[in-house]
Amino acid sequence: MGLDFVVKVARKRVEAEGIVLLDLEGEGVALPAFTAGAHIDVKTPSGAVRQYSLCGPPGQPGPYQIAVLREAAGRGGSASMHDALAEGDRLAVSAPRNHFALSEAPGASLLFAAGIGITPLVAMADALHAQGREFTLHYCARSEARTAFLRRLRERPYADRVRFHFDGGEASRQLDIAAALAAAPDGAHAYVCGPQPFIAAVRDGAARAGWPAARVHFEHFSGLAADTSGDGSFDVVLSRSGRTVRIAPDVSITQALAAEGVAIDTSCEQGVCGTCLIRVLEGEVDHRDLYLTPEEQASHTQMLPCCSRAASARLVLDL
Repeated sequence: MGLDFVVKVARKRVEAEGIVLLDLEGEGVALPAFTAGAHIDVKTPSGAVRQYSLCGPPGQPGPYQIAVLREAAGRGGSASMHDALAEGDRLAVSAPRNHFALSEAPGASLLFAAGIGITPLVAMADALHAQGREFTLHYCARSEARTAFLRRLRERPYADRVRFHFDGGEASRQLDIAAALAAAPDGAHAYVCGPQPFIAAVRDGAARAGWPAARVHFEHFSGLAADTSGDGSFDVVLSRSGRTVRIAPDVSITQALAAEGVAIDTSCEQGVCGTCLIRVLEGEVDHRDLYLTPEEQASHTQMLPCCSRAASARLVLDL
């Protein structure tokens, strides 16, 4: 998916400590509608493309709204959104995509957010309330000062369904995930977004409580830190042309193919967004993404070549 729209920064303001909120208006064209859980790709002032969840009310006319956390250990994209972007500036963005949609199944929803992971879940809360559906939102943060949308959520008509958990970094004050899951009605669906350890804790808690994996939905904002010390070379065969490309240990498949004139659309380059997903016709994949389900990974029929590699001597790809 390309960066098909130019938007103007209509408003930029501090939402919480380390977080800015941006209202983005379309330039000359109406921006496509979006559903709760959707995100857009944004070309940041640094030149890097990053994904940001849309956190305004879904289905409402008006600008797109995104919240950007300054990532101290990031690669410069978020810092440029904080430091090099002003009201009136233009940005290139994609149309909305949704890999984290609300289930249409009847029943309650249990929303778990930690830190900036609140961004897709605040839109979900708005959508669930508008649909008259039952839900509870658990929102974990270090302190009120670091809590995006604190005032908004306290003023929403569903404020009594929001549970804030300010732990100050103390484990004894953290959310009791097991108790929250146990209190959910039968058949409920859980949605979780935030740092990887938080997502893992909710998923593990749900598994221990007997929740089917299909009822636990999650979205990551960053990829896994893979151990590359044992990486070796392997061959990639392009099935449509029969060409073979050697992939060196320190080069990704997408980088190697681009150097050979074979471009694959990429966005996050961390195995999170799914933009570069391709079919695998032969071979075993060393999956390093956070996009495919464990079942999809085990089939070895598709991969994200921006980060994943071969677990066999060669891969035959549908390219």
